[in-house]
Amino acid sequence: MDGLDMAFCHFRQESGNWSYSVIQAETIPYTAEWLKRLKGLPAASALDFTSADYDYGHLLGCLTRDFISRHRIKADFIASHGHTVFHRPEKGITSQLGNGAAIKAETGLPVICDFRSEDLALGGQGAPLVPAGDMLLFRGFDACLNLGGFANISYNLSSERIAYDICPVNIVLNELAGKKGKQYDINGEIASWGSVDRSLLRMLNNLPYYSLTPPKSLGREWVFENISPLLENPALSVEDLLCTFCSHIAFQISQSLGKMETNVLVSGGGALNKYLMAQLRSGTKANLVTPDLLTINFKEAIIFAFLGVLRWRNENNCFRSVTGARLDHCSGAIY
Repeated sequence: MDGLDMAFCHFRQESGNWSYSVIQAETIPYTAEWLKRLKGLPAASALDFTSADYDYGHLLGCLTRDFISRHRIKADFIASHGHTVFHRPEKGITSQLGNGAAIKAETGLPVICDFRSEDLALGGQGAPLVPAGDMLLFRGFDACLNLGGFANISYNLSSERIAYDICPVNIVLNELAGKKGKQYDINGEIASWGSVDRSLLRMLNNLPYYSLTPPKSLGREWVFENISPLLENPALSVEDLLCTFCSHIAFQISQSLGKMETNVLVSGGGALNKYLMAQLRSGTKANLVTPDLLTINFKEAIIFAFLGVLRWRNENNCFRSVTGARLDHCSGAIY
């Protein structure tokens, strides 16, 4: 909900190895009207949802066209992830807002989108999808940890890429910060003022999802059904809730990292949360590496651009070892 992340990237393959450069990147905040509309979509009518899909596609197209014009860009195509509204892999459904035909109509460029649907059709989770980029673009790290709306991790195990969603992160932290009138908890300052509630922490860590083996993924719906009710405790302050949830995140990530004593690349907005990062570092022997600000903020935009490159070349960009699909495949619809 922060806005639209756009990255103009150049990819090169030499001797079988991929490299990339980011030529331009920026985040364009949503207007108050669009923020309200996006937040209301899970409860919208079918007609309002369909209308929003087309309108949001035209919005993405217009913003991209302006980005191209301002930076005098010559692009081969646009790769668009879209805005996830529903993700229920157990029901075989996922939905990313942002109609690809509308984006193409506004920009005149080919558009690659809907990266998740084919994987679900093949019996997979449809997530996470970044591991292909982690493996091919960030070879210097033993594992990649992303702290976005959800924490997800990817690493190689017995010559296969393993990846899964660990636990919610910013989707919960930002919601709690909103109770203090903040868009997010800057540097984790509010959390640092609180105390851990051991009873709540125990209930969070005992949720059944955490005992499942990969492949597995999380969605907003799971948070509303499992996390939100536990946080509705009038006896606890926002500070205590944030502090406790940061401890929950740190514990779940430490469980996923296990006994790793390796270099782990940490990206996503959560990597800028100093309090959370301190909790993570105290709970693991792994060397948690936070890269440059560009990589922290735009790693997922970079990787979805790269997934578009692989789709354009008809090369696999989705691994069954990650999602649980019946086979590796090349995913994405092209307009």
